[in-house]
Amino acid sequence: MIEAELKAHVHGPQDVIRHLEQYGPGHVETYHDTYYDDAAGTLTARDAELRTRTVSSPHDTRFVLTYKGAAIDQVSGSKPEHETRVTDPDAVHAMLTGLGYHPVIDFEKRCRNYEFDARGRKMQATLAFLPELDETFLELETLIQDRDELRIALDDVRAVLHDLGIKDADLTKQRYTEAVTARRARG
Repeated sequence: MIEAELKAHVHGPQDVIRHLEQYGPGHVETYHDTYYDDAAGTLTARDAELRTRTVSSPHDTRFVLTYKGAAIDQVSGSKPEHETRVTDPDAVHAMLTGLGYHPVIDFEKRCRNYEFDARGRKMQATLAFLPELDETFLELETLIQDRDELRIALDDVRAVLHDLGIKDADLTKQRYTEAVTARRARG
């Protein structure tokens, strides 16, 4: 699957929540993300990502392993994504380190997630607050099968973002890993 996604800085989270609630109720989750790479930085050099995620909600905790390939669209940063639930995160960590990967960065995101249909597509919106950055972002995505669908899918995502009050000037391609790394480097 390809994740046709746009991400934006959010300046008025309560306004965005009000707009999103028109699509249905959101659910609150906290993500603890750990990104892996080998000593040579091979994944980063290929623009790929390997991540484990612990998702905690008031009702449960689950674990997810994700691999994202290189961006197929330089404007949006959309990537092929492969994800699976994990029942034993310690075993996955042992496997990854045994294969030569090690954690390179981890951080927390406090999220409010929405799933809804818009413009004839299933969409997922994640309003994400990163405490370490003291910033809120909105990720809006739809999954597509074929790269040829990407441009139209991104146009649909952009139209929904506009409906939510997000302007094109608020869009960003910067990865959370890059933003957190830069913040830590500044102290």
